[in-house]
Amino acid sequence: MRTTLPVIVAFLSGIVMVISFFFNPERTFIGRAQDVVLQWAIIVGGFTLVLGVFSIVRVNARAVSRKDPGWIFKLLTVVSVFAMAIPALLPVSRDTIGGKIAFSVFPESWGNLFGTGPSSIYDWLFNYIDSPMMETMFAMLAFYIASAAYRAFRARNAEATLLLFTAILVMLLRVPMGEAFFRLFGESVPYYINLYVINGFNVAVQRGIIIGAALGAASMSLRIILGIERTYMGKG
Repeated sequence: MRTTLPVIVAFLSGIVMVISFFFNPERTFIGRAQDVVLQWAIIVGGFTLVLGVFSIVRVNARAVSRKDPGWIFKLLTVVSVFAMAIPALLPVSRDTIGGKIAFSVFPESWGNLFGTGPSSIYDWLFNYIDSPMMETMFAMLAFYIASAAYRAFRARNAEATLLLFTAILVMLLRVPMGEAFFRLFGESVPYYINLYVINGFNVAVQRGIIIGAALGAASMSLRIILGIERTYMGKG
């Protein structure tokens, strides 16, 4: 039953989405079934988010209790989860007394600390801790991208040489100094590079990748609907 029921749910959900695509949602119920399934998907996604938070807290708390290697970082993860969640979820009910808004759960001076509005604890943690850490992570990724580009853009053969040449053109065209350099050979050179390389070859390759990804997604969806692919249940 653990295997049969998820396969049946996946089959029915997929079939409903496929069939409802061909019907008018304003005239038939089958046409509106797609929106109903999407709403259920959002609801299930909300529950999975709660489950994910519970799972990350349980796994990291277990590692902290056992003092596993790096447990201090796992402790910071647990503390961060609660520090972001609790102030945002605290109920602050408002009552109007004598034309003034008073907080019946917490003192009025605490009103701006809870919730997700400006000047709240959540807003402060997001702007001054979470956002700088994300910016630092993406700044570090630039060095990894540069390192990967150095290894990839080596003129080992004709294809690698063409890739290296195209990458140099694109990178130079994206900075003012490079564009000024190309204008030395003619005012229309940057325009032709942008037209034929970026909006020509690059767009053609991107469309090929998108078409291949779409075909792969369609085949994977068909395998899931027919019950052939069961990796989402932890099985091959």
